[in-house]
Amino acid sequence: MNRAIVFHYLARAMLIGSALFAVPALVSLIYHEYFCMLVFLAVGAVVALLSLPLALILPKDRRMFAREGMVIAALLWVLFSLVGALPFYVSGWIPDFCDAVFESISGFTTTGSTILTNVEILPKGMLFWRSFTHWVGGMGVLVLAIAILPSSSDSIYLMRAECPGPQVSKLVPKGKNSAVYLYLIYTALTVVTVILLAAGGMPLFDSICHAMGIAGTGGFSIKNDGIAYYGSAYLEGVVTVTMILFGANFTLYYLMLVRRFREVRKNTELKVYLAILAISTLLVMWNIRPLYHTIGKCFRFAVFQVASIMTSTGFATTDYNRWPLFSQMVLLLLMYIGACAGSTGGGFKVQRFVILFKSGVLSLRKMLHPNSVNIIKADDKTISSDSVHGVMRYLVIYLGLLILSLLLISLDNTDFGTAFSAVSTCINNIGPGLNAVGPMENFGGLSDFSKIVLAIDMLLGRLECLPLLILCIPSVWRKNF
Repeated sequence: MNRAIVFHYLARAMLIGSALFAVPALVSLIYHEYFCMLVFLAVGAVVALLSLPLALILPKDRRMFAREGMVIAALLWVLFSLVGALPFYVSGWIPDFCDAVFESISGFTTTGSTILTNVEILPKGMLFWRSFTHWVGGMGVLVLAIAILPSSSDSIYLMRAECPGPQVSKLVPKGKNSAVYLYLIYTALTVVTVILLAAGGMPLFDSICHAMGIAGTGGFSIKNDGIAYYGSAYLEGVVTVTMILFGANFTLYYLMLVRRFREVRKNTELKVYLAILAISTLLVMWNIRPLYHTIGKCFRFAVFQVASIMTSTGFATTDYNRWPLFSQMVLLLLMYIGACAGSTGGGFKVQRFVILFKSGVLSLRKMLHPNSVNIIKADDKTISSDSVHGVMRYLVIYLGLLILSLLLISLDNTDFGTAFSAVSTCINNIGPGLNAVGPMENFGGLSDFSKIVLAIDMLLGRLECLPLLILCIPSVWRKNF
C-alpha cells in the first residue's frame, strides 16, 4: 500500500475540515457566544497546524488504487468524528468524551441518535454545529474534499470508497466534476428546503438547522419535541416531501437537469422506492386508525413517520412506541430497506433489495427450467454476475456484523426490543429506535461499552462495512500488498 499518498490525502482533507469550524464560529459570533466561538476557532487552528506539514509534502509515488481509497475513506471518517467531538467536549456542554464522540459520529454519519436529554439548553453555535455535521456528512466528507481539492484522476477511487450503494457511476467523465455537480444539486435542494420551511413560519435559524438535518437525512433537531414542536401540518408536509426527495438517487436530479427524462421514468429503483413508501403508508394508516380516528390525522402521522424511517432521517412527530406492534414492525422493516443508492439516506438500499429479489426469481426459474437462459435486468441494462455476487457478499458481511453487534449489546442487559432496535437503527443510520431508545427517549442511558459498539455500527453503516473492516487486515498495511 502507498502509505505516503494515504497520509497526504488525509492531511489535505483535514485542512478542509479545519476550515469548516469557521462556520459555527461565525454563528457563535452573531449570537454573541464568544466562548463557543473561541472553542471552534481553537479546534480549527490546532487541526490546521497538525495537518499542514503532511499536506505540503508531495509524495514521490502518487499512484493510488481502490485499497488506498478505502483506507483513506475509513481513516478520514474516524478522524473527522473524533475532531468533531472536541467542540462539545472542550466547551463542557458534553463533559463525557465518549458521549461527545457518540454525538459527533451520529452527526457525521447522519444517524441522528443522541445522548442529550435537553438540546434546547445548548448555545446556538453548538446547535448549529450538530446540524452542520449532518450536512457535511450527508454527501460525504470525501466528496466535499474531491469537489474542492485540485483535480485528480484518482478521485473516483475515493468516491467509490465512500458513496453508498452497490455501484458508483460518474455523472461526467471526470470524478472531480461529478463531485462538484453532486454538491451543487445538494446545496440547491438544501436552500429550497430552507425557503419552504421559513415560508411556513419557522424561524430562519431553525429552518437552516432543520434543512441541514433533512438534506443529510440525519434527524438532529434543535427542539426537544423535534418537528412536533411547531404543530404545523404545512411544515410536516414540507419535511415529508423533502425527506423523500433526499432519499432518492441524486443521479436522477442530474439526469433531469440535462433533460434525460426518459431515463428517470424508466428507473426501476425509483419506482420500487416510491411503491414501498406508498404501500407502507397505507398499511400503517390502516393499523393506527383507532388511535387517531380521522383519515387526515392517520395519513399525516403515517406518511411522515414512514418517510422519516425509510429515508433514515429519523425525525418524529409522534411517539410510535405507542403504535400497534404491526406498525412498529413495518417501521423496523423500513429501517433495513433504507433509501436509494446514491442518496444521502442509509439502510441496505432499495437497489440491493431489487437485485436480491430478481436474483431469487431467477433461481426459481432455473429450478423449473434448468436449460433456460435468464439474465437480471434493471433500467433495460443487464446486471452483471459480479454485481449480484457483490450484493450477496455484502449481505453476508452485513448480517454477520448485525448479529455480532446484537450479542455485544446484550451484555448491557437491556430488553430485546431496545437492543435489537438500537443496533438496527445505528447500523442503518436511522436515529431513534424502539422502547428505551424510542423517539421520545435517547441513548444516554446505555453504558459506554454499548455506545462504543453502536458508534462503530454507525461508521460501518455509513461506509457500508468494507472500508472500515479493511483497516483490521494486517496485510493491507504492507507495502507489497
